[in-house]
Formats: sequence, structure tokens, C-alpha cells
Amino acid sequence: MTDDADVLGPGWTARTLPLRPDGGTPDPVATLVHREGTDSRRALLYVHGFVDYFFHTQFADALGAHGYDVYALDLRDYGRSIRDGRPPNYITDLGTYAEEIDAAIRIIRAEHDEVVLLGHSMGGMVTSLWADARRGEGLIDALVLNSPWLDLRGSWFERTVFTAVLRGVGRIAPRLVVGKIGPFYGRALHEGTGGEWSYDLAWKPLDGFPARAGFARAVRRGHARVARGLAVDVPVLLLASDASGPDDVWHDALVTTDSVLEVADMKRLAPNLGPDVTFVEIPGGAHDLALSPAPARDTYVAEVLAFLDARLP
Repeated sequence: MTDDADVLGPGWTARTLPLRPDGGTPDPVATLVHREGTDSRRALLYVHGFVDYFFHTQFADALGAHGYDVYALDLRDYGRSIRDGRPPNYITDLGTYAEEIDAAIRIIRAEHDEVVLLGHSMGGMVTSLWADARRGEGLIDALVLNSPWLDLRGSWFERTVFTAVLRGVGRIAPRLVVGKIGPFYGRALHEGTGGEWSYDLAWKPLDGFPARAGFARAVRRGHARVARGLAVDVPVLLLASDASGPDDVWHDALVTTDSVLEVADMKRLAPNLGPDVTFVEIPGGAHDLALSPAPARDTYVAEVLAFLDARLP
């Protein structure tokens, strides 16, 4: 496998990771992105959320300046790994992502003594489940979670009745479209609609990609595992905004609150991840804390680095 120039420009490379055939056409791939220029034995691997991919160069530069070699993984059918003929952002078992996480960690471990895994939103749940499944193997040294998706935001009906319906529908008609994210948060982020950040709208569209029944069923099964309790055996840092805001209307606090998930759910479920979990609130933080307006994003970076400095040798 070779590293090619990445869309992020000079100093960034991308490596395509072929994955096992899964019945789709073409076969799936993942993409390992790397920030060049850091000669360090410490590394951090970033895993994105739903309707997302890695473009967080400012965050990576801050980690690089602190001595971390930064990698990021675009999971199968996300971002750089989207392929014609395959539905984007679709999976029926979150455990499937273990294949590309395993592959990325093997590559990184071959050249680094210390590896930190960082997951955002859906990626926060995926990495938590992966770390639980790989406990005892010594593959990572710490887990950092940026606003992880640990439960379904919504009413009692959505959390119970809708979930029960999804169990059947997701099994019988997994590709049935059952929802979509609202466009408001994306519009508040993207520079083309008044936000601060530039990213590819083909890979992270403002209106999102369809959420299909099989995917929703897989997510709720992941939530149920978190509710039962995990046993991640490395230090865990869970960071979230200090407040949640509406996700279905335009409002002035779209990027100064978590307008996607419930902070209260993250705080409530943090102890379920393992025996060593630190929860930190970031005042004025967005759902993706790395994309918060200053000074919240600077506080986020400082908290991550302080935790890693304190907990890792």
C-alpha cells in the first residue's frame, strides 16, 4: 500500500485500505489520512462521526505541535472512502468497522510506542465498542471521546416504541430510509452558509445522507451495549459541551451548544464505559468540539492535551 497526496494539501497523505468483500459492489475500502512532518513515537488516530469525514487540520496542527503524530480514519462509505454503487454512511453492524480500525492501529503501532484513539459522535460510540472488544490486547493507551453518541436523542416514544419497531424493520428492510439529520447545524458550520469552516459538501452535505433502518438498528444495538456497561481498560476522557440546544430549528446557539445530541445522556452514561473515565464540559462548545468558536475550541484542545500529559507516561 502506498500513500498518496491528500485533498487537505501539502503535508497530508492518504492511504487506501482494501477491506473484505461484504456483498456490495465495488468492495469496501477505508482511508487512513496522515499529517506528515512529526517525528514522534506518540500517535493519535481520529475517527469521525455520522455524515462526516476528517478535515480538522487546525486540531491536528495543535496536536502535532504538542508532539503527536496525527492520523485519521475515514471509515468505509464515508468521506474519502465513498464509492459509486455503495450507499454512503450505511452499515448494519457497527462491529464491522473493527476491520478498518484494526488495520489502522496495526500500521500506526508498527511505528509508535503510544497510541491514543479519538472518536467523535458516532465515532465515539464505535471506538468505545471497539476498545471494549479489544481490552487486554494493549493496542491503545487512552481513549478520547468528543461528544460521543451514547444514546438516542428524542422523546420516550422514539427511545422505546420506535426502537422496538426498528428491530424488526431494520432486519427485514435494512435499506428503508427512516430519517435524516437536520440541515441547521451544518449550515452554521460551513463557510458557504455563514460558518467558519471549509469542507467538501459532497462528503458532508448540509442535508446529510439518508439514515436507513439497518443503520438505525445497529446504532440502537450499540446504545444498548453501552447501557449494559462496557469495560474499557485504558483511561477514557469524555468531553462535551456544557449545554444542548434544539436540533430541528435555526437558533443563535447552534455552534455554542450541542445542537445534535443530549449532553445529559453523555454525562449519565460516561461511567458505563469503564472503570477510569473522566468527564469534562467545554463551555460554549459545539457538537464537534474541535469546530467550536474560539475560545471553546482552544479549551477543548487544552483539556485533551492536559489529560494525555497527566495520564500517559
